[in-house]
Amino acid sequence: MPKLKEDYTKQEKINGVVYNMSPSANYRHSIVNGNIYGKLREGFKGSLCLTFMENLDYRYHVEENDDYVIPDIMVICDRKHLKGSAYTGVPRFIVETLSPATALNDKTIKKDIYQNAGVSEYWIVSPKERAVEIYYLEDSVYVLKYFYILQDDTEEEGYNADTIITLRDFPHITMALEEIFENVE
Repeated sequence: MPKLKEDYTKQEKINGVVYNMSPSANYRHSIVNGNIYGKLREGFKGSLCLTFMENLDYRYHVEENDDYVIPDIMVICDRKHLKGSAYTGVPRFIVETLSPATALNDKTIKKDIYQNAGVSEYWIVSPKERAVEIYYLEDSVYVLKYFYILQDDTEEEGYNADTIITLRDFPHITMALEEIFENVE
């Protein structure tokens, strides 16, 4: 019997354990993801790379098991690893946007998964704090390279809303810190 819409639950399977990701995160989560996705989609127009937002399973150990995660945002450039609703290659860039239910996994287990898989750049974004942590893979280990907390009041010391963030592997793609958190109060 097919699932009814109200029976649908979003899940991830990590180390054989199924994590229920329902109910959905609050609206700020979606706003931030949409803001980043829009900049990436625009930047990759005409490219072989594709950007996915919350809708593609990443099967990171396909040769060992059927575990998968669903990154909030994922950029892939090797399309031969796209099959159905899953990707089995190495993404070039991943963003996880924190919500109370997933924050611990995003900062620990999933960060380790992406590091071990060889994902070059990983962002952890907090809509609540309006903060971005940017990790680069260096010698097979993630190194926190940048950490920003949006200060968009021009009267305050540390104003940084116009700070430009550039993707390391894709220097033609940039976004201002204020663009990531546009419409997030």
